[in-house]
Amino acid sequence: MSWKQPRDYASRPVAVLGAGVLGRRIACTWVAAGYTVHIHDPSSEQRSQCLQFSADNMAAFQNLITCTKKGEVKVFEEIEPAVKEAWLIIEAIPEKLDLKVSTFATLVKCAPQDALLATNSSSYKSSEIVISLSESGKRRAFNMHYYMPPANMVVELMTDQFTDPEIFTFLSSRLRETGALPYVARKESTGFIFNRLWAAVKRETLMILSEGVSDAKQIDELWSEMFIKGKAKPCEAMDQVGLDTVAFIESHYIAERGLPSTHTTDFLKKEYVDQGKLGDKSKLGGLYPPEYHAAMAAKSTDNIPSTMIALDTGLSLLEPSLSSGELLILGPKDTKPKVLFSSLAIPDGVAIDKSTSRIFWTCMGVPDKPDGTLSSSALDGTDLRTLIAPGTINTPKQLCLDRAAQKIYFSDREGCAVYRCNYNGTDLEMLVKTGSPSAGNELDHCVGIAVSPALGKFYWTQKGNSKGGQGRIFCADIAGASSAPNSREDVTCILDKLPEPIDLEINSTSTSHALYWTDRGELPFGNSLNRVALDDGGIPVLEKEDASPAQFLVAKHFNEAIGLALDNERGKAYVSDLGGRIYECDLESGEREVVYEDVERSFTGIAML
Repeated sequence: MSWKQPRDYASRPVAVLGAGVLGRRIACTWVAAGYTVHIHDPSSEQRSQCLQFSADNMAAFQNLITCTKKGEVKVFEEIEPAVKEAWLIIEAIPEKLDLKVSTFATLVKCAPQDALLATNSSSYKSSEIVISLSESGKRRAFNMHYYMPPANMVVELMTDQFTDPEIFTFLSSRLRETGALPYVARKESTGFIFNRLWAAVKRETLMILSEGVSDAKQIDELWSEMFIKGKAKPCEAMDQVGLDTVAFIESHYIAERGLPSTHTTDFLKKEYVDQGKLGDKSKLGGLYPPEYHAAMAAKSTDNIPSTMIALDTGLSLLEPSLSSGELLILGPKDTKPKVLFSSLAIPDGVAIDKSTSRIFWTCMGVPDKPDGTLSSSALDGTDLRTLIAPGTINTPKQLCLDRAAQKIYFSDREGCAVYRCNYNGTDLEMLVKTGSPSAGNELDHCVGIAVSPALGKFYWTQKGNSKGGQGRIFCADIAGASSAPNSREDVTCILDKLPEPIDLEINSTSTSHALYWTDRGELPFGNSLNRVALDDGGIPVLEKEDASPAQFLVAKHFNEAIGLALDNERGKAYVSDLGGRIYECDLESGEREVVYEDVERSFTGIAML
């Protein structure tokens, strides 16, 4: 008989057994998706802490999805009333095999006959836990291993050798409703998928340390460069290298260490190399099919919707320096970026005025020295001009243009100031002074900048300490520039307690105004694109006076988000990050797509041509 999904599952509760650290987080994911959740735990203290955790953290879980239905959480001391109507039961009790076995034996007696029975265990296969279940019970039992929501929403599903495969299709859809990222192991395996990968990394790391080949700091730095910032993927990387080359390299390790070859080179040669499936260089593909490689090749610079200027700090190079930055042109007809200028001292902010055919950009230089610069050139790279030479400003960051007045606005981070000058660099004015450079207070550091002549205001970010959750956005009147920079009465903090706001942009129409910004702070609200509506006075329209960063999110999961450019006609935003990616984001849906990627680059400012 074919499996049938649980009846009326949308109106029935999800039951979570265990209100500990992970159990309460699992519960919150389902509550956020609009489900009623019953949590069983014999400890009154755990039940109380679970309810408090849900109340304090629900916004973070709701931010992962777009569900408008309100779920609720209920706690139970006894297991029977918690599970009697449940369509899904998730066991998240301590990792004691006898306790888990007895719990599943109890579920057979008191849970509905159509309920799905999941264990969150990562130590035990579900086949070890369901030994007391009948064949029909085993068909609806499985492992469902969560990591640590909401920061990590990966969930691995694995059969107990009897599980009906259709359950995983159904449950994967339900998990996505909660914001989870489900992955299904194709057969039962100790350690699931990721933990087996991690086990191999741990073993080899310990061998490197034991043999004295490297130390912990160097290993972690290399991992960060290659796999976190570089986003290298094991199967993609092997296809790129070539599977014949991978087999040759592995053969050397096998011979030197006396390792078995059955599941490595023998498997690789039989299933791939001997069949001509060598990876990217083969028409037959490799670990990935050929159509995958064709699709990846299409996601190159040619896919960028319109020509774009991007700044690369040069700090992701194998041998970076303070003068390895570049100003690039990325265009749909270019197979490679066109380097307009090189040998730049950490370029950061860039803007374009099409009416004058000029590009303007800043270079930070050394943070603790007044050697920052502001430069300009024609769009084709000719007529290079230094508008502000070293010796005047400290660390110029993002910049923006008042095109009608032909003024350049920019923030000076270590200089703790906001400046304005003419397009030719003359009439340099300090508009705002937020603190003393010698004090070294990161709360005073100015980073992003935007100007709105329509609202009569300019805006800037003060990011605060790195990942500190102390970020703020300020505004002041354009007409108030004659006031003393350090004592302006029109300076207003319009948003605070942000993770780490960086770049700013304003979108104004005849009927509305909105302020957008990137944030490179910590999860769950950092590394994001954000938006708030502005009233006709240029002040945010907030749902609540003590607004949470959650209400501003448009898109997230960037890798150290920095630059921002708006394409208002197409309803798109472009975000750059230090991980070497440029993303296109839909301003309505928040959906994002990588339109350019180069792991050897570290992008800051971007501008649309």
